[in-house]
Amino acid sequence: QVQLVESGGDLVQPGGSLRLSCAASGFTFSSRVMSWYRQAPGKERELVALITSTGGSTNYADSVKGRFTISRDNAKNTVHLQMNSLKPEDTAVYYCHVVRWGKDYWGQGTQVTVSS
Repeated sequence: QVQLVESGGDLVQPGGSLRLSCAASGFTFSSRVMSWYRQAPGKERELVALITSTGGSTNYADSVKGRFTISRDNAKNTVHLQMNSLKPEDTAVYYCHVVRWGKDYWGQGTQVTVSS
């Protein structure tokens, strides 16, 4: 079955950096668009970034453009989110996401807290 396992979340000071990773299994990773979402307390889950199957195209939420970079390694079935210049408003649980057979699949999430 589809499994998405995120890692890399942590407590970081404003201006710091983190790199999130998502290990995927149970589907043909190299053929699927992969996405990162986040959900802050009291807010709806929002799309942060997505990357096409080959990695040739990416898209970002306006709030993270120029600071976050999504990438993938199809040989290792992993997708990453490099987050630089972190702000307190980036604090959230970050989720890896894929759609397969018309169904949304999510990982368990990884907590990112940006605070001094």
